[in-house]
Amino acid sequence: MKENIQSLVSFLEADPEPSIVLDLDYTILGANRAYLAAYGAPAAEPPVGRKCFSVSHHYDKPCDLSGEQCPMNTAKKTKAPSRLLHIHYTPRGQEHVDVELRPILDANNEVVAYVERINTVRSASVQATGSGLVGSSPVFNKALSDLSRVAKTDLPVLLQGESGTGKELFARAVHDGSPRKSAPFVVVDCTGLSDTLFESELFGYEKGAFTGAQQSKAGLIETAKGGTVFLDEIGDVPLTMQVKLLRLLESGTFRRVGGLDTKTTDFRLVAATHKPLQKMVNEGTFRADLFYRICVFPIQLPALRHRIDDIPKLVHSLLRRGAGPLGTQFVVSEPAMRTLTNYAWPGNIRQLKNVLDRARVFADDGRIEVEHLPAELLNPVRSEPSTTLKSGSPRPKKMTTEELREIERNFEGSRKELAMHLGMSERTLYRKLN
Repeated sequence: MKENIQSLVSFLEADPEPSIVLDLDYTILGANRAYLAAYGAPAAEPPVGRKCFSVSHHYDKPCDLSGEQCPMNTAKKTKAPSRLLHIHYTPRGQEHVDVELRPILDANNEVVAYVERINTVRSASVQATGSGLVGSSPVFNKALSDLSRVAKTDLPVLLQGESGTGKELFARAVHDGSPRKSAPFVVVDCTGLSDTLFESELFGYEKGAFTGAQQSKAGLIETAKGGTVFLDEIGDVPLTMQVKLLRLLESGTFRRVGGLDTKTTDFRLVAATHKPLQKMVNEGTFRADLFYRICVFPIQLPALRHRIDDIPKLVHSLLRRGAGPLGTQFVVSEPAMRTLTNYAWPGNIRQLKNVLDRARVFADDGRIEVEHLPAELLNPVRSEPSTTLKSGSPRPKKMTTEELREIERNFEGSRKELAMHLGMSERTLYRKLN
């Protein structure tokens, strides 16, 4: 068995990503050089011979007994690969990682060991950072897990969520994690554009196509050149233009405004909206065929009030990204941070950023205090419990079982979405309802 393990580790040396061999009792039997470099800090105990949950999570018991999912359980039952997103400790700090566990079967088709491959998710950070996505809450990790799975494909992605939840950052993360990352990332803001303006912006125009068109101009679709096109607020695309957009997506061809030549294009589509597209389809204000064309892989982005634990790291990240007078490094007092954490944030991360930008102006010494925050944060108006809640509306506080059942009857979404909306796990919601 030892010789077989060594042969397997030698094979894994060709893998640039960290990989290990595990026995059925979570013990690391072998590790490739990439894993030793990532997890074997000089001062740390060598990982081989230790439990995987001890090295990766600093737990004293398996993940599934510590409040997390464990891919080993699924792989053992199905005898097939299992994959999920985890947060691992590394010498660089905590990191999001995509874990893939493959069972090793003997001649009797019984699982005798596992190979675990760990791919660091570089599009998001667990710690405060100067750019990109930041978070570690369960609802954020769910969206990030979906993103990391679809990014490597060429499937159209639809980002759904309230305004201010960071759709463009998620869209850019999809692009950066795809094979198209070296090509352009083109943003098309669909808000407030008339039919003619939307068409000329998207497809371009020829000289003389309309008054003021003194020369030909390539549209945003042409500038993508094999990259990603991000249609922000696609729910605002005029109904008359939706058929042309559908034709573009289905055929990969278009014509400039005023042009006769058919041009071809190649791009990956990421769309985003805060509007209820399915409801708009039912009402006839959004084409059903376009909806099903763009909604191949929907990702629900969580509201900030559903990821309270992420607020401190988001605050520190936003303060690092903003410009202060004479390079001031801002900090937040504990009372101010409690105030920021206790607020419901109807405007989500965009509102949080605006509040912090305002607070900088008043924090002359670089320390943001409660008095530097706007009045609505100090005396927030809480919404009363409602029995006609929709996804994204303010959640009620304490509710009886009957109130929960009434909310469930009127909620426009799945039970999983309702649980996310109420800030609890699906299992907790099920228990309360029963």
